[in-house]
Amino acid sequence: MPSEPQNREPVVVERVQTGVRMEKRMLKVLKALAEQKDMTLGDLLEGIVLHAFEGKIIPFSPQTLKEIEQFKALYGMTLKASDSHNLKERKR
Repeated sequence: MPSEPQNREPVVVERVQTGVRMEKRMLKVLKALAEQKDMTLGDLLEGIVLHAFEGKIIPFSPQTLKEIEQFKALYGMTLKASDSHNLKERKR
């Protein structure tokens, strides 16, 4: 995600712990990307959501998109946006 100018005042927020369930390979890609960018998974997810809420279609730089594709290949993630309303959890 392109970074904002650093001369802005920090925005104070209250964070809460959450227990969301996510597709396993997607989570691996997100964790790897967060590690690559030296940020927490929560910070990465907050940034993605804030961009999406503002209708910003591409929150990532071209270089980051290449890194995401590499992580997707590494972890075997083949899901696309078109799959998002058609996911069914595997029975244990």
